[in-house]
Amino acid sequence: MAKITADTLIADCLKLNPDSPAILLSCGMHCLGCAMAHGETIGEAVNVHGQDLEDLLARLNEGIED
Repeated sequence: MAKITADTLIADCLKLNPDSPAILLSCGMHCLGCAMAHGETIGEAVNVHGQDLEDLLARLNEGIED
């Protein structure tokens, strides 16, 4: 099973979890259309946006199917 980690690129996160756009947007992370999303990791985005990494990763991994 794939797992989203702090090192996962935002672009890959969007592919792994179909609910990730709504989750990221609910945190004020409007990274979806940003050109940086292709090379920025979840961990880097969290640092920029001041979110709790562990909480966000838990939410992002909830929607991943086996």
